[in-house]
Amino acid sequence: MADARMMAQMTGKEGFIAALDQSGGSTPGALRLYGIAETDYDGEEAMFRLMHEMRVRIMTAPAFTGEKVIGAILFEKTMDGEAGGRPVPSYLWEERGVVPFLKVDKGLAAEENGAQVMKPMPDLDALLARAVKKGIFGTKMRSVIAHADRAGIAAVVKQQFAVGRQILGHGLVPIIEPEVSIKSPSKEEAEAILRDEIARELDALPVGEKVMLKLTIPTIADFYKPLVDHKAVIRAVALSGGYSRADACEKLSRNHGMIASFSRALTEDLRVAMDDDAFNASLGRTIDEIYTASVVKA
Repeated sequence: MADARMMAQMTGKEGFIAALDQSGGSTPGALRLYGIAETDYDGEEAMFRLMHEMRVRIMTAPAFTGEKVIGAILFEKTMDGEAGGRPVPSYLWEERGVVPFLKVDKGLAAEENGAQVMKPMPDLDALLARAVKKGIFGTKMRSVIAHADRAGIAAVVKQQFAVGRQILGHGLVPIIEPEVSIKSPSKEEAEAILRDEIARELDALPVGEKVMLKLTIPTIADFYKPLVDHKAVIRAVALSGGYSRADACEKLSRNHGMIASFSRALTEDLRVAMDDDAFNASLGRTIDEIYTASVVKA
């Protein structure tokens, strides 16, 4: 059973969710943007250590609190790490008032029918049990849609909700994330198919079971409003998907009921060489900008 205080925050509090869940494939790019080249470290262990240091710097910054950042999505290694001398999930919730989520997918399968479903997750139950013990509230898992192919999109949504039901069985709240690529030549058409497929799965959920949605900001403003308002949806959040923060925030501000869950757009101005004052000031401005786009709508 999900923590009632965390559920209340995710259901009704204004703010946004920080995505601090870059995994092995995306970590080198995130570090490079931060100012750490691949030649600056040797091996995966060193890479993840540097990434953890960056995340801890973000999580312990003065502006990173539940006042505006209501949740944070963690990579598995981050969940198992420490911040402020405490396990990261308990530090986030008990010290910062930020609800912890966990990224659980293991990456994407090869594209088929214009979409990429998630790779198999044979150890998911064990991971979910561990997440519950560590105080995690919910999970996130990502698939990608590149073209408006109904069979491909249906396969993505079917898998997302099947795994979502497995996650619900552990008392965790799943964030369903079928990302539509912003580079898709048929993005608007893909979103129309996706909306119908998600609505069908939401309607089929047993009474009382609820999920969250993480979606690419739609081409048509408020296109996902029927999903945002669905009785089985706790919250709908938007991914930045490669848009700059300015573009992502502008587009998000036109979608009522959707809040941000940005990753690269959250960290794009942060650099390892910044002193703490400059780093904290930059992150504070970014948090203010993303918060405003999440709560003040055009």
